[in-house]
Amino acid sequence: MEYKTLSMKGTILNQNQLENYLETIATDHNLQNTSSKNTYPIPRLRENFEVITEVYQLLNEHIKLKIPIHPAGEWILDNYYVIDQTVKNIKQDLSLKKYTQFLGLANGAYKGFARIYVLASEIVNYTNNKIDGKTLSQLLQAYQRKKSLSMEEIWNINLFLKLALIENIREVCEKIYSVQVQKYKVENMIERLVENKEKDELQFNHLNSYKEKVKGYREMKYPFIEYLSYRLKKYGKKAYPFLMVLEEQVNKMGMAVSEVVEKEHFDIALRKIAVGNCITSIKTLSRISMAEIFEQINGVEDILKQDPAGVYDKMDYETKVAYRNQIKEISQKTKISEIYISKKCLELSQKATEQKQQENIKRAHIGYYLLDVGRQSLLEQLTGKRPKRTSNSKKVLCTIILLIILTLSTSSIFAWYLYTQTHQIAWSILLALLLLIPIEVIWVQIGQYILGKFIKPKMIPKLDYIDGVPQESSTFVVIPTILTSKEKVKGLMERLEVYYMANKSDNLYFAILGDCSAGKNQKEPFDEDVIQSGKEETKRLNEKYPDANFPKFHFLYRQRVWNEKEECYLGWERKRGLLNQFNEYILGKEKNNFLANTIEEMKEKLPKIKYIITLDADTRINPEHRTRTNWRNGTYFKYSYSK
Repeated sequence: MEYKTLSMKGTILNQNQLENYLETIATDHNLQNTSSKNTYPIPRLRENFEVITEVYQLLNEHIKLKIPIHPAGEWILDNYYVIDQTVKNIKQDLSLKKYTQFLGLANGAYKGFARIYVLASEIVNYTNNKIDGKTLSQLLQAYQRKKSLSMEEIWNINLFLKLALIENIREVCEKIYSVQVQKYKVENMIERLVENKEKDELQFNHLNSYKEKVKGYREMKYPFIEYLSYRLKKYGKKAYPFLMVLEEQVNKMGMAVSEVVEKEHFDIALRKIAVGNCITSIKTLSRISMAEIFEQINGVEDILKQDPAGVYDKMDYETKVAYRNQIKEISQKTKISEIYISKKCLELSQKATEQKQQENIKRAHIGYYLLDVGRQSLLEQLTGKRPKRTSNSKKVLCTIILLIILTLSTSSIFAWYLYTQTHQIAWSILLALLLLIPIEVIWVQIGQYILGKFIKPKMIPKLDYIDGVPQESSTFVVIPTILTSKEKVKGLMERLEVYYMANKSDNLYFAILGDCSAGKNQKEPFDEDVIQSGKEETKRLNEKYPDANFPKFHFLYRQRVWNEKEECYLGWERKRGLLNQFNEYILGKEKNNFLANTIEEMKEKLPKIKYIITLDADTRINPEHRTRTNWRNGTYFKYSYSK
């Protein structure tokens, strides 16, 4: 396949001029759903890098020969590793399949090319290869005033800007190569004509090989004249006749040597600035936070932030990306604009808000229509058709039926084989019955393996509390555990102190939920020591880390109740019951039934607790793990933590 090359030239425009120009081309752009395969830029990128590498090798060779290096070439020598890494990253990130999925241009000189590729090249060429985060954001916003960019295009603009910059570096490198070859040619002439060296004494005697390499590049007269003049002047009177001949030949061109030198020096300065800007911009683009630019200019993001439930803006970065990806996925399937999909999603959420019914609280959140069952309503609004959806009960029934059929079929095959060998029907039936369970287990495992390969796990949306837990989301971190000694109480309190130091935040509180051990007596001798130690440690920590609103640390220890089945005294329902009692107490649905409870002493100041983080006694909670919590179906779940 013959690939097209995106060749673009442009004069330098100021910010306002370029913004107006981008608005104009946005109006002129007609789009098609995909980009043409023959405009795939990676083959051209490989070719560009080969040219750059060839120039890099030539410059290193000329340094050894002590030939002066083109000032722009110094940038190549110092930053070749940057170009190399950039090319590797682009080739890795931009597959043919990914490229063709970008919106393409359906008209004009760049028909078939990805719209974002053309836009990136326009920006690079009209800014003299000088790009920074602020400028990029403003230029993309200017384009979007007339035509919206898709989320995928905005997210990958960085990639295509680098492609355009590499293309311009290649262009400069071609000129550097020609200039260096002209310098080599001058050195060869100096050796032969001025220094009068014999053929076997010549150091610069590989001119023919350079001529072969330079066939594809345009011969340049000015670099030759400028460098020859410079070298001849260094030889003084000895080279005077040659200088006169040079001046005469240049005069025939209608110019003076001084004019040629001035023009060449100006061109050298331009090339140096161009390649310097290219490499600086590549480094800048690698440091730019595309996530920030994306959120500034993405129209979908602006719409999602209007979430009637007020939840989206509080979510963490991964969750926001997941929401946007769902919109992108729907857009690709339905061929409907991402902006339109976002607006429909917001519209459905707003309708649910207006109804103000308890069951519609979760429907007021945009995520309900992207990740939950509300997605069917969204698709129906977009396509005008009711999507076919198999209920979970039907899916379970089909799975069970399929499992039964596979199990019976496999077991029957083994039984039939045994019958053909022995002709004993009783033994065959017995074998079939014995194999039912192991065969079922095998098929279940095979099914789970296959599903694990093809079905993606559902992401649970999370809220982001990186700046601290707000008052409306006040949280208790609790460790429910059986306590039998004051030493264990002290150890757990020290651990709570570590958790607090690693997760300092307002509205975040810590408590030991002490469970009683099983025993024949309702009260054991060590209960008083445990309670006393818990209260002392709680007091010590609260004095060490005071909180004006409500104490940070607490200790609770519950009483034993008689269990008929166990025939002993123990905590009701053990750990589950302990957590249930604590939750009911915090919600005010149950009175204080604990033997010791430091919360009771300041119950009137107890904030409205929304979350409970439950940790095991051997859990290690890392810093910032309290900064995220999960949201699904309008219900909050406990925070994530690690062991």
